[in-house]
Amino acid sequence: MTVRQYESEADKYILRVKCTKKKWSKRSGEEKLYKYFTVARRMQVNCEFYEPMGEILPYIKNLKKELPIKDEIYMVKTLT
Repeated sequence: MTVRQYESEADKYILRVKCTKKKWSKRSGEEKLYKYFTVARRMQVNCEFYEPMGEILPYIKNLKKELPIKDEIYMVKTLT
């Protein structure tokens, strides 16, 4: 799942990825959030919640090429 992670300024955020089944956590128990690029590089061999939807390796290879390496900073839209 993609989530917003707000920067020090409340009107700016970056996108991060988290596990909807809460499988990514730190030793402290806090949930980990990853960059898109990092998620493409870290594949779990086994996950009881994984549902195959096709060939995984061609998909991951393409994902690594297409995902941004640097964070893109987004601005919160304000209603006027």
